Amino acid sequence: MTTAVMNNRDRYGTVAMTFHWLIALLVIGNLCSGFFVANVMDDANPWHFTVIQIHKSVGLTILTLSVLRLAWRLVNPIPPLPPGMSLPLRITARATHFLFYFFIIAIPLAGWAWTSSSTKGIPTNYFGLFPWPNIPWLADLPREQKIANGHMFHSYHIYLAYSAAVLLVLHVSAALYHQFFRHDTVLKRMWPGTRIEGRT
Repeated sequence: MTTAVMNNRDRYGTVAMTFHWLIALLVIGNLCSGFFVANVMDDANPWHFTVIQIHKSVGLTILTLSVLRLAWRLVNPIPPLPPGMSLPLRITARATHFLFYFFIIAIPLAGWAWTSSSTKGIPTNYFGLFPWPNIPWLADLPREQKIANGHMFHSYHIYLAYSAAVLLVLHVSAALYHQFFRHDTVLKRMWPGTRIEGRT
């Protein structure tokens, strides 16, 4: 692989950038669709089933991409934080990254577990291409236990989604703070086409 593909000390590589922005767009879209279905769309709406199926398909895509992104992170170290950042800022930055990894994996996992615990028997049709399997050890439980698990995983899914939305706002605000107030390279090193210390 070339240095443009891999991360280096100045910036993220194209693989990490692609994962970051693609997952970010999918997460924002799915948060919006989830909040819309939960708070605006009526169950009797003829589009309700289709929107739910798309929401679940996008969530499973996020889960798959997030696992791949985490694997890439483990074999391709990220650039160090810019010099001059205080210890609290460094701790906050690293904690935010770890929380995001947790959320982008835990939220779709909770949704998948919720679906697998459903007693309705409605399959997840992945973008209309093929049926996505339920988690076997949840789908095969007795009805009463599936109902209890369904309530539990539904709560996890909702609370994690709202927490991720709050963290997303803080993350974007922090990126803008670094760009326009600290004038450092935090945003530039993840933004395609930017130049850092002679690099493009």
